[in-house]
Amino acid sequence: MTKGYLVLENGEVFEGNMIGGMEGSAGEVVFNTSMTGYQEIVSDPSYAGQILVFCYPMIGNYGMNALDYESNSLHLSGVVIGEHCEEPSHYLSKHSFSDQLVKSGVPGISGIDTRALVKKIRNCGTLKGRIMNALPENGVLGGHSFNIEADVVGRVSVKKVQVFDQQGPHIVLIDYGYKKSILNALLANGCKVTVVPYSYSFLEIKSLKPDGVLLSNGPGDPAFLEKQFPEIKKITENFPTLGICLGHQLIAHAYGADTKKMKFGHRGANHPVKELSTGKVWITSQNHGYEVIQETVNETIFDITFINVNDKTIEGLKHKKYPVTTVQFHPEANAGPNDTAHVFKNFVQQLVKTGEMQNA
Repeated sequence: MTKGYLVLENGEVFEGNMIGGMEGSAGEVVFNTSMTGYQEIVSDPSYAGQILVFCYPMIGNYGMNALDYESNSLHLSGVVIGEHCEEPSHYLSKHSFSDQLVKSGVPGISGIDTRALVKKIRNCGTLKGRIMNALPENGVLGGHSFNIEADVVGRVSVKKVQVFDQQGPHIVLIDYGYKKSILNALLANGCKVTVVPYSYSFLEIKSLKPDGVLLSNGPGDPAFLEKQFPEIKKITENFPTLGICLGHQLIAHAYGADTKKMKFGHRGANHPVKELSTGKVWITSQNHGYEVIQETVNETIFDITFINVNDKTIEGLKHKKYPVTTVQFHPEANAGPNDTAHVFKNFVQQLVKTGEMQNA
């Protein structure tokens, strides 16, 4: 076993064994509390630029299969786990967790005291870190060692248009780092889906003649996409729109709200969210490090539809004039519960109803 080290920006070092790619990398060190679904989690493009710590003690026990990837490659900067299962057992398993890391060139470390590391992140907030296969001989890490790529959305977004043809409502999916489960949910609801790069303008989207538009999840700080805010506002003023996760934050920004970095974010599959119109609490899957600041939301423009039960952060918005809704959580789940899958159904039904009214 090759020794590996997770070095935090505050100077702390966690020692373990390298798994996966042997080349080190830097990223934000974040944690996920999910007990299952590690394949879907590591393949979520929203982790681009981040080193992911799994709270669950053993990872890899059911291997990796060909069905449950959320993207075509792994985009995260690294993985930290307590115990790695070298001999997975599952009838769909094609290879081990570490084999997938090697194939993707993603470095990982096992044998880390993840409880101590997660406590550190909860107390200090998200920290930058670097996975290394050897410490500098002089013990000094230069500041450049923790540099993190800024344009992570540009890296994970599709580079050309992709069309998934069906006979139902036509939805343009703006890809900021979308999960395949979002696409699958739209297809399961009978939609034709056109996936476009995140930089697509309002006029380019209009030329596709969609019935609705979906702004996807994705990595990074929403403020980095400031140039897109005017285009997003035009889109929402002209087409029924659903925003998920980063898409939720971008729509809020487009109408003058602001976001801020959370202390350690929401990453897990059991976050309780209250629907304000009914009082019902839904259990949701989440993966984000930024939140919409409630005080900056213009409540003459938006209704707040969902709040997080634990910390009262905004989990959803609905425009008072336009057919625009947003959710901070992941209604497609994977990993996680399917409690809020109706978000897609409601959106598609809205498009069908709008189309019938226009054709009447």
